[in-house]
Amino acid sequence: MKNSRRQFMILSAAGACTLALNGKVQAQAMVAETDPQAKALQYVAVSKVAGKYCNNCALYQGKADSAAGGCSLFAGKQVAAKGHCSAWAKMAGK
Repeated sequence: MKNSRRQFMILSAAGACTLALNGKVQAQAMVAETDPQAKALQYVAVSKVAGKYCNNCALYQGKADSAAGGCSLFAGKQVAAKGHCSAWAKMAGK
């Protein structure tokens, strides 16, 4: 009886760790320029507007030095750090 209880506890802990890490390991999908919301906001993955990039926008949720990150306008998706859209807003302190 002790072995099966011990095995259950070990497998339960391993399963919980797997579930907790699964959400962090899965990468978010990138926003496509053809996405209806992206089109409405005129999102492009490579900005042609000097100095206005997603990674220096107040809405950008990724690290400034990352290639991509989250955006509060595109829930569950990532935008290119060097992208741009019409909702760009200057980040405070920059």
